[in-house]
Amino acid sequence: MRRLPDSELEIMMIIWDYDKPVTRFEIEQRMEEGRKLSPTTILSFLSRLQEKGFLEVRKAGKNNVYLALVMREDYMRAESRNILKRLYQNSAKNFLAALYDGDSLSGEDLKELEEYISEKRKERQD
Repeated sequence: MRRLPDSELEIMMIIWDYDKPVTRFEIEQRMEEGRKLSPTTILSFLSRLQEKGFLEVRKAGKNNVYLALVMREDYMRAESRNILKRLYQNSAKNFLAALYDGDSLSGEDLKELEEYISEKRKERQD
C-alpha cells in the first residue's frame, strides 16, 4: 500500500470519520480551522486519491460522492509497520524506548500499554 502525503491523508481521515460516502463540500466543512483549501485543491486531492485506489467516485444527483476503498485500520496497520521498519529496525522495543526516553509516555500511557499487552497475551493463549 502506498504511503499518502500529509495533505491527502488529511482528506482520507475526514472521509474515514464520516464512514459514509461524502461530497467535496462535506470534506471542505470538516477541514481544520486555518487550513481551508480551495474547492479546486480539494478536488485535485480527491482525484489523486482515486487514481491511487483509495477512493471510488459515484454520482449522486448533481454531486460526486466519494467512498473510501481502503479502510482506516488497514492503512494505519501498513503505515505503522512501515514506520517501525524504517525508523526502528522493526523493533517495537526500540520504538517504545524512543517514546519513553523522550518523556512522551506518561504513567497512564504505560499502564494502558501493560493492560493492552496482557489482553493480547490472553487472546493468544485461548
